[in-house]
Amino acid sequence: MKALTRSVWQELSEQDKQGCMKRIELMLPEGMRYEGLKTFERFGQRTETGVFTHEGERFVFVPGDQVTLGWEQWQHGMDEATSVDFQETADTQGIEDVQAFLTSQMSPVREVTIGPMLVECETISLGWIEVSEEEAFAQENEDFPEALAQFKQSGLNEYELHLQFRMVRHREGDIQIFWFNEGIDLEDVVKEETAAGFGLLTEDEWEYIYGGGCRTLFPWGDSFDYTMRLRYFGKLNDQPAAANSYDLELPNFFGIQFRGDPYKYELTLAADGEVMPKGGDGGMLVCGGTGPLLGFLPAASVFFRDENVDELDWEELMDALYYRRVIRLTDVKVDEIPES
Repeated sequence: MKALTRSVWQELSEQDKQGCMKRIELMLPEGMRYEGLKTFERFGQRTETGVFTHEGERFVFVPGDQVTLGWEQWQHGMDEATSVDFQETADTQGIEDVQAFLTSQMSPVREVTIGPMLVECETISLGWIEVSEEEAFAQENEDFPEALAQFKQSGLNEYELHLQFRMVRHREGDIQIFWFNEGIDLEDVVKEETAAGFGLLTEDEWEYIYGGGCRTLFPWGDSFDYTMRLRYFGKLNDQPAAANSYDLELPNFFGIQFRGDPYKYELTLAADGEVMPKGGDGGMLVCGGTGPLLGFLPAASVFFRDENVDELDWEELMDALYYRRVIRLTDVKVDEIPES
């Protein structure tokens, strides 16, 4: 009996992959549809995988694997530019030992088994809910009418009143309105998603889908990529970049997109319900004037953990917290999937 591991999946023919995805479709929540195979390639990894949709949102099939996660030492070592940058930043921040500092910021090294799953390609905001203009006015917030009128007349792309409402202008001129859902409860979200047939990522699963089992500090290697275009910094050099395209937010080798923003967190949830936010530090390093290397370490590194997150109030965390849904296929075997 062959489990849907990465090594087994890669050896299947296109026809067998198609058949496997179509048969899995029969086992999924109502309304989820298989759209076909698509190949994603990035950071030296390549995956031909199945794409599914559910109520307009995309999911991809991620095969399982046995991998080592966590970080305690360099795999290949930094290049000169990264080493110099790290040392200069460390000197200004009072960091005496760069490797010891990095190790203290990362999850511990461990061997894990990741089961196959369907993973939502984009994230969902936990604290912010999109509303219509009519629904926004119905909230009877005394600041909203004037703020909306001024925003429509301004050239701003985004405006937010902290923990109340947010407005975003798109290229076409359309304005999205988001309202902060201060009454949301994480347990209710988990129960609602579970009832609909979905789970939430664990930290192990998040590190796997972000790094693909890599042993380097970043998913592309041990050295920082100074050709990237980063939010808040723009281009780090003179290389051309597509407008409104930030490298850390583009689909990876599984076809999954991440926030790529150190001010944001992605929710992961342990079996005991413990929350471990990933992919950010609330902007603590980047707004501390550390530059792109250390400032974006929380968003770019595969294994970063924000040890200060417990100091945040729940509302402050919700403001920056996102999650994505998964459907675990751990017990599914290639030769046990029922025929259609």
